[in-house]
Amino acid sequence: MSGAVAGSSWFQRFLLPGFALKAVIIGGGYATGRELAEYFLTSGPWGGLFGMVFAALLWSLIAAVTFAYARLVQAYDYRAFFAALLGPGWIAFEAAYVIFVVLILAVFGATAGAIGQALIGLPEYVGTLLLAIGIIVTTALGTGAVERVFKYVSLLLYAVYVLFLLLGLWTFGDRIAAGFSTTVPTTGWMLGGATYASYNIVGAVVILPVLRHLTSQRDAVVAGLIAGPLTMLPAILFFIFMVAFYPGIGAETLPSDFLLRQLDIPAFHWVFQLMIFCALLESGAGAVHAINERIAGVVQARRGHDLGPGARALIGVLLLTLCMAVANRIGLIDLIASGYRFLAWLFLIVFVAPLLTIGLARLLRRPSTPLAGELPS
Repeated sequence: MSGAVAGSSWFQRFLLPGFALKAVIIGGGYATGRELAEYFLTSGPWGGLFGMVFAALLWSLIAAVTFAYARLVQAYDYRAFFAALLGPGWIAFEAAYVIFVVLILAVFGATAGAIGQALIGLPEYVGTLLLAIGIIVTTALGTGAVERVFKYVSLLLYAVYVLFLLLGLWTFGDRIAAGFSTTVPTTGWMLGGATYASYNIVGAVVILPVLRHLTSQRDAVVAGLIAGPLTMLPAILFFIFMVAFYPGIGAETLPSDFLLRQLDIPAFHWVFQLMIFCALLESGAGAVHAINERIAGVVQARRGHDLGPGARALIGVLLLTLCMAVANRIGLIDLIASGYRFLAWLFLIVFVAPLLTIGLARLLRRPSTPLAGELPS
């Protein structure tokens, strides 16, 4: 379990939390455009953009409160965080988070398999297996390795998305303009944004291990406010290009692959799909690492030592075996359309509502010493 780090850099204090949040959220549906079609494109081009900005604002608000509360109670894994926030009710979040991890890793596995098949005709299990190996190796190496993945994959991702939009504007600029000129109802954008923000904002507690770099409550609030725009920016760039093929693109399982085929630039097609695979890797690593850190906290308290690489790898293997089995059974579109809406309500009840009532009230009282209490196992 990671302790506080002295001499944290500006990047670690203000940008790393946002990069980490983006890493957890981008996952299988955001990176391929499937989630953007499901929750935003249904409100039309302008309604979709309104919904995305609204979701980013919600992320910033909730992330800022989460980061500040985590630092107040000195909780850098989700178990310790909810023990302080909910007391004995912490187990409600644990149950919800297990469902979340199974669902999102199933989505990642299904997406990795679909990418391998669409790109070079590999059997779906090959892409899924390669992703699982990458997640297991990364998380076995601990927090430092996970943070490096967040940093370097984020830089790759922003660069590729900017290039993606520029190529889209160059090739289909007239179609994008026409799409935004289409007169369609924007109804539902607030609900779409709120739903998308609700099940994804759990990433704010998934990434608690990286908050050990924060040096003050100001750092926590600033990092949280920055996290929303940092996380949504690539999605907005992607969405603008998607509008060129509105409304038909909404039915595509992999909107990214559809757009890449329209561009017909084979080299960039490979680069983009590699970027998506790396995004799946960082998202999956973030989700599994949170569970490793939760278990590491118990091991540290009971035995006085950290969780070793072998144990971390074993946890990853067990989780991923279960999740990939779910992916093969259900399929990507059904996982995103049905499972994520269920998670939105679940996290509103066990995370967002308690945070913005109990947690915010405690922050406003600002006790001079961290809240203490016995942590459950």
